[in-house]
Amino acid sequence: MTSKPEPKSDQKRFCFVDEAGDPVLFNRRKKVIVGEEGCSTFFLVALLDVTDPDRLGRALEQRRQELLADPYFKGVPSMQPDQRKTALAFHAKDDIPEVRREVFNLLVSHDLRFFAVVRDKRRIVHLVQQHNLKQPQYRYHPNQLYDRCISRLFRDRLHADNAYRIVFARRGTSDRTAALRKALENARNNLRLKWGIQGLAPIEVVPSVPRQDPCLQAVDYFVWALQRLFERREERYWQFIWPKVSLVYDIDDLQKNEYGEYYSQRRPLTVGALEKRTPGI
Repeated sequence: MTSKPEPKSDQKRFCFVDEAGDPVLFNRRKKVIVGEEGCSTFFLVALLDVTDPDRLGRALEQRRQELLADPYFKGVPSMQPDQRKTALAFHAKDDIPEVRREVFNLLVSHDLRFFAVVRDKRRIVHLVQQHNLKQPQYRYHPNQLYDRCISRLFRDRLHADNAYRIVFARRGTSDRTAALRKALENARNNLRLKWGIQGLAPIEVVPSVPRQDPCLQAVDYFVWALQRLFERREERYWQFIWPKVSLVYDIDDLQKNEYGEYYSQRRPLTVGALEKRTPGI
């Protein structure tokens, strides 16, 4: 389990938040579609703690411009402006392998810390169905899963610094800033209830998009690597960035502990570890 959070410092912390997978469980006919084509088995929300966002942002933008100017990539479709992919911003899903290698090499050279919360949607389905047996009128909404993951992700991380700037990758077209602020306040309240620690430092919540904030491109690469580890048992990208990983909390692996599994530098997250996982259904 997690230990008591560290005492307060006098610095401002910069966090960049993204997700991978999707929080969808059912189709319009209320049929479970988890794991089917187009619907992930896992949903994860993560933050990248960046010591010097300006430095990282400049480095990413400079590297992207260098790659765009490289004749080797001249005919690559994703590098063309009309495709609105790498020509606008790095995106691990769209970038070709040679570009990914450049980005991953850049990321591991910067002062970063990565934290993530992972949910197994098969268990979420089970919990929703059990809840419906008690309250038939209850209806699951994907935003619920996202917001609860945010609260858990930040529970131990909003008390120890002088101020916080939290940049979220915008989801869809609606403005959910108020909901995100509420999720962060829930995180603070949960910390107070667990440890008796009251966080009072100001929190700036900024919804943005990767092409406007290069540090969101960085966290996208981390969540992409983690998603491929869980969904495809593909490890090589994850192992490359592992030195920058501080904590991954797999909430729904209840094989050993009723609270799930924590992975850190002392307990590495590998394909071997995932092969033994059992969702608590």
